[in-house]
Order: sequence, then C-alpha cells, then structure tokens
Amino acid sequence: MIGSLGLLAGGCQGPLSTLDPGGPQAQSVFVFFVAMTLVATLAMVLVIALFAMGLRRGKRTEPASDPDGEARTRTERRWTLWLGIAFPMSVLTTLLVATLWVGEGQFVRDDTLPTWRATASQWGWRFAPIGADGVVGAASDRLVIPAGEPVIVEMTSTDVIHSFWVPRLAGKMDAVPGKLNRHLIQADQPGTYLGVCAEYCGVGHDQMRFVVVATGGTP
Repeated sequence: MIGSLGLLAGGCQGPLSTLDPGGPQAQSVFVFFVAMTLVATLAMVLVIALFAMGLRRGKRTEPASDPDGEARTRTERRWTLWLGIAFPMSVLTTLLVATLWVGEGQFVRDDTLPTWRATASQWGWRFAPIGADGVVGAASDRLVIPAGEPVIVEMTSTDVIHSFWVPRLAGKMDAVPGKLNRHLIQADQPGTYLGVCAEYCGVGHDQMRFVVVATGGTP
C-alpha cells in the first residue's frame, strides 16, 4: 500500500504534470480541478448512500393501513426537493461561478506587459520578443522569460491549427493561421519548463515540443 501511494505521489510531478503548478495561472486551474474532484466524489458518495437506503426500504413489507404514511410522504417530498433539485442546482451554480472566475484569470488585462510572439508550424515553434515600439526581435526555438513576472505570449500559426500548452505554467491556447491569440503565463521560480502542442496537427505532432526558460532577470 505504501509503495502504491509513493508511485501515485511520484506521478504528480514531472515536466508535463498539471498537478505540480509553477505559476499563478496553472495554480488556479489546479485548485479548480481539486475542488471539482472533491465535489464529484461527495456527490457520488451521497447518491450511493441514497441508493442503498432505497434498496433497504424496498425490502420492507408495508402494512395495508399505515397511519404514518402521510408524514412519510411529506418527508420524501422534502428529500426530493432538497436533494433532487436544490442541492444539484446549488452545486452547478457554484461550479459555473468558479469556472468563470478561473477563466477570467487567464485573460490578458495589462497590455504593457512584456510580450513574445510564438509562431507555430509543422512541426516546431519559434519565439521572438516584441519591443515597446511593436518591432519583433530575433526568433529562437525556445521561449526565455523573466521569473516572477507575468508575460504575454502572442501566438499564431503558418499552416494548420496548433495549441500552445505549458502544463506547469498555464492552460492551453490555440495558435490559428491568420489570427493572433494572446495568452498570459508566469513562472514563479527560475527554471526550465516543458511545453507541447496540444492540438493534433499531423504526423510530427508528438515531436512538437518546446522549452520555456525562466531566468532570474529580464532576458
């Protein structure tokens, strides 16, 4: 048992693990995932418990004349109202609000942040800094960003739809031909973070990876 738990804990880490966030955007997604998992587990336990109670009651033989039948009917209606309608509606409303809150946190709100252009093509990525004057600098096959600071990744594609994803730093964002999508990422600590294309784009899709290097200062 202890060995199994160790293997499971080890699987939570790694360069592509979404369970080991390295930035605030990825952290909010992780917290939302954990909350949804807990809510789903509690709901499943509740449904199983109610199902077991229903099976136990179904085995009983009710007398022809039941003086408590009316009171029992009212109780069953309350259970149906609260557990069948009010409870799921409350849970779904809470999840909807949480989804909107987490999603809003992934959008770019400050256009003055350092910006990089990510250009995807079959099957690789090129990254170039964009100056304050809008001039695109020299491109490289790796994305170098300052640690501890939010940055904007402005992405596009030269051929088909690709998807920019650094699991430990943020969620996914499509790179679409003829369109610029803007993504907010941040690495809390200096280090190297692995990114992948998360949209199937052809026979070389599995090799379409890239590296994000977070440095201790502005690159």
